[in-house]
Formats: sequence, C-alpha cells, structure tokens
Amino acid sequence: MSSALAEYRPAEHENPAQWVRRVFRTFRRTRPYYGGLLAMFAGVPIMYFPYAKLSLNGMTVTMATTAGAGSLIIGILLIVLGLTAWFQPAVRVFAGVATMLLTLISIPVSNLAGFGLALLPGLIGGGLMVAWAPNPVQPEAKAEAVAAAPATTAATATATTAVAEPAKAEPAAAEAATAPLPAVPAQGGSPAPEQAAAEGTVPQKSGESGEAR
Repeated sequence: MSSALAEYRPAEHENPAQWVRRVFRTFRRTRPYYGGLLAMFAGVPIMYFPYAKLSLNGMTVTMATTAGAGSLIIGILLIVLGLTAWFQPAVRVFAGVATMLLTLISIPVSNLAGFGLALLPGLIGGGLMVAWAPNPVQPEAKAEAVAAAPATTAATATATTAVAEPAKAEPAAAEAATAPLPAVPAQGGSPAPEQAAAEGTVPQKSGESGEAR
C-alpha cells in the first residue's frame, strides 16, 4: 500500500519532531509534491550555467552567452511552476504541461537543457503534475458519513411528517365547515320546513286545518 493511502496516525502525545513529520506528510499528500520538486530542480541548472564562472587550473571560464536572458527566464518560470503546483493544486495540469514545454524549449536555448541535467527532471516532474489526483476519502470519514446517514434520514422523515400532518388537517377542517347542519325538529312534533318540503307536505296552522275539515 502506498503512503498516499496509509491511514493517518493520531496526533496525541507527539513531540515536536513527530508534529513536523505529520504536518509534512499531510502537506505532501494533498498536492503534487514530487512533481513540483523536480520542476524546481530542473530550473536550477538551466539558469545557473549561463551565468556560472568556472575555474580551470587557475583560469576563470565564463559561459555567458546571448541566450543567458532566455535561460534565466526559463529557469525562474520552472521554479515558479513548481511552487504553483505545491500551493495551487487546482492548476496542476497547466503547470505540468508548461513545465514539459519549457524543458523542451531549453534544449536549444539553454545549453542543451543545462547540459542534460534539467531534461529528465523537467519532463518527469511535468508528467507527475499532470497525472496527480487528490487522495480518496479516508476510511474514518466514510465511517462517519455512514453513521450520520441514519440520523439525517430520521430527522428528514420527522420533518416531512410534521409538515404533512397540518396539510392533511386543513382539508378536513374545510369539509367540516362546509358540511350541512343537522335538522332540528320543530316544537310540537311537526317536521322542520326543509324536511317537510323534501317529503312533499307543508305544515299548516291549526286554524287552517279546522277549515279544511
């Protein structure tokens, strides 16, 4: 198992050296560390040799050429791209492609890419930056997410039930408000006017009934 997939050790009872090691491991795992490091290594010989003064048997040899400015720019850009891959991992693909292109450009411009010392580090570092991907979710985080899922589901179901019950109560209240009132029988045993109209008979007064007889 690679170190990128290894579990994090607890930070309890650690001395300063262990704390520095833990912080460095976290820093290294969360960005294309080795790709940026190789890109910065590639930039050093490219910008160094055109301005270097070597001593050979007491004789100073200067290698400054008209390509010195271009070599300096390429070397600084490689170092900047390596730092960008460290502190801005979101643009790692751009930084990796730019690192490989600048390394290839330095072959004719800067003394065969610093006499070949920057060729392999630049190409490999750029490839590592392009191929890097964030670490997968740690097992502890997955376990916490799975444990929190039932509680979240229960809370959501409770909230949904609480919202649905008032919604069901409103139609029942509306039906009760619009329902017809029950018929109340009139005094003396005579049916109510609505019931009498439904049965086809109309209640008469006592005087009218005597005249009808």
